[in-house]
Amino acid sequence: MSVLTFQLLGKAYRHGCRFQMRVTTSSSQEETRTRIRTLLERTYTNGTITMENKSNDINIRHIPPGSCPEHRHQTRQGLFVWPGTWAPRTATLPCQGDTSKTASRLCLLGFPIHWGVPDLHQCPFVVETIPDLDNIDVTPENAMDVVEMIEGLLKDHPDLNCTELSTILKKLKNIVFISCMTPPLGEAIINIISDILESKSYLQHVTNQILDITEMVGDKMSCFDQTNYTLVASAMAISVVDVDLGQFQVLTFGVSSAAEGLSPEIYINKDPFKGTVAFISLPSALKYRFPQHSGAQPRVQFQFYGVPTLFMNNPDGKILNTYVVSASVTNASGPIKDLEEDVEVTLHHLTSNPLGKEVQCVYWDFNQNEGRGGWEQHGCRKHNTSADYTTCLCDHLTHFGVLLDVSRTQIDIPNEEILTIITHLGCGVSSVFLGITVLTYTAFEKLRRDYPSKILINLSLALLGLNMVFLVNSWLSSFGSYGLCVAVASALHYFLLASFTWMGLEAVHMYFALVKVFNVYVPSYILKFCSLGWGIPLAICCVVLVVKRESYGSSLGSESMEPLDNSEAFCWIQDEVAFYVSVVGYILLVMLCNMAIFVVVLVQIRHMRVNQPAGIHSGLLLQDLKGVSSLTFLLGLTWTVAFFAWGPAKVPFLYLFCVLNSLQGFFIFLFHCLMKENVRKQWRIHLCFGRFRLQDYSEWSQTFTVGAKSRPKPLVRMPSVRSIKSSATESTSASSDSSQRQVSIRRPNLNLVYENNLALPLVQRNSTPLPHKSASFPEEGHCEGPSWQDGSHPRHRLPIP
Repeated sequence: MSVLTFQLLGKAYRHGCRFQMRVTTSSSQEETRTRIRTLLERTYTNGTITMENKSNDINIRHIPPGSCPEHRHQTRQGLFVWPGTWAPRTATLPCQGDTSKTASRLCLLGFPIHWGVPDLHQCPFVVETIPDLDNIDVTPENAMDVVEMIEGLLKDHPDLNCTELSTILKKLKNIVFISCMTPPLGEAIINIISDILESKSYLQHVTNQILDITEMVGDKMSCFDQTNYTLVASAMAISVVDVDLGQFQVLTFGVSSAAEGLSPEIYINKDPFKGTVAFISLPSALKYRFPQHSGAQPRVQFQFYGVPTLFMNNPDGKILNTYVVSASVTNASGPIKDLEEDVEVTLHHLTSNPLGKEVQCVYWDFNQNEGRGGWEQHGCRKHNTSADYTTCLCDHLTHFGVLLDVSRTQIDIPNEEILTIITHLGCGVSSVFLGITVLTYTAFEKLRRDYPSKILINLSLALLGLNMVFLVNSWLSSFGSYGLCVAVASALHYFLLASFTWMGLEAVHMYFALVKVFNVYVPSYILKFCSLGWGIPLAICCVVLVVKRESYGSSLGSESMEPLDNSEAFCWIQDEVAFYVSVVGYILLVMLCNMAIFVVVLVQIRHMRVNQPAGIHSGLLLQDLKGVSSLTFLLGLTWTVAFFAWGPAKVPFLYLFCVLNSLQGFFIFLFHCLMKENVRKQWRIHLCFGRFRLQDYSEWSQTFTVGAKSRPKPLVRMPSVRSIKSSATESTSASSDSSQRQVSIRRPNLNLVYENNLALPLVQRNSTPLPHKSASFPEEGHCEGPSWQDGSHPRHRLPIP
């Protein structure tokens, strides 16, 4: 009996196949070959299939009888010792986890005869979890088996905790240490490390261990037949290059196509080209640093890491903005440093840097952070940089990277995600209630007839625009249009500045009304306020667009708007100078003015209360708190929290900042709609039905109204509000509805003109004094100002807040 293997060699437009045949015959091997060849050379047709074979296309070989040797096979189902078995027979063994079931393995015919893949489907797992690997002893014979076990465990459980990660790295280190690194073994280890890098495991504490294992894999590639060998996985790559010292001049290593889902492509001694993400060039002076008289072949090892999360020990305010590439000399007696010629490293930015933010050329120092490793700058310097690439020059060999300064926005990922959720929810809530506020004041004519209400409407519109643009920013950025992104960023900038401008105008109006009460006449008052409130922000945004349009853009930075990682785009000001001048400086200036006016108003009200008779101050604490809170949100004083968000208190203040300011619109609705009696009455008059409906009331016309035919009289100069002690008949409010007052001082007019909460004295027609009331933050007022509040009267005076 003979066993023959046949090989039909395929050529162009033809196909080949290989098969085995067991022949029982008394003929010799040569006679059997001749008979089979004659049969195969005949043309065979079966339907549409035609087989034509020439003599030269047929290869017939005799397979001598043989057996598979004994083999110890370590698997997750346990250790199997397969006995020597003749081919093509099948060996069977009981399962280690359940002896009632069996495992089988076929000894295959071929050149040479070898074991096939065992059939273990009946056997239960003995190594079920990663900690069970601690019970497995690694030997040179079972190294590949243990690697296959680790691969199987990672498929079932890719995300590792600290204990599991430590166990796997310990096993890999043992395997590399005791084994001869064959190509299959090296490739399997690199794939395992790549899977770990791409998982969600926390790697910061094991960075040095992973780098050491990778370095050992490259150093122990002595069992490779080729002089140059490259191992490539989806997240990393290793290249080992044997060096001829006599011809060594320059050695380069380049990497391209490191996008997600694709394995990197490696180039040795080729110039960088478009698409190169990492490039390193070793100088000729390196040949003097190879081991001398060691007898070993001089060898250089290159490494590439396509997952920056492995190197997370970054300085405060800086992030790794490139992939990491390294070079080292195998079997070197010590670190390669202080080279006469610099090593040139060119790295592609993960996030484009068109605005020229600060970058640093760094290397990985294994000794930093108590042995966990960290980035160090000594010995490396920036040669040149552009929006997409940075070239560094270093005098030593190690792992290289480029850091980007993002200190303006840096915060840890969990807190950043929570703050983002809080901000979006708060802005959504504020948008709804700001819309209600605007509709309320514009729909009801009696609410919007005075200046404070008109200022409040403009402020609400600015805040509504700010919230709406912020909420749709990321969605619009996802379209990838640079022009659209610039428009969104400039709109967000405009509404932010408009919001603060109207907060400042609210404070200015309050100052005129409460402090500069007399002898102040401003024609076209609201028109001028609108010109300032909407014009100043527009002018600033136009200046930024004209001077440096690139200041607006995506957080990804590039005009193509194509992210190289999973970063979420957000359109905003990217230029540091433009940001600090047109945003931080402007807001700080407005906040300083608002805080100063806030203090002056509180002091003024305090003096007015002190001048009141004793016994009328009880029960005013709640009203005071309401007034102060209303003013705080109306003037935007909660934004000052941002200036305290640094150092150890940064995160708590950021949470406070997000909650207070994302809900600013809601608080404006709360204090200036829901808690105002005249607004609630208007809702009941126009929106309610049945017993909840309120009939129109006459309080809107209870104040004195100057007739259209009245002849203007000379103004009466009053020393100040403080000098009038017996004429105040209503309390003073520091809330925004306190802005709804009007002072009209006329000689023949001896009545009071007041609205809502605050009343200031007028010169009376007679000398009968009016009774005193509290000078605090009272309940909402009930009276309307004069009929010429729109400013048409020649002696019109500013409304009192």
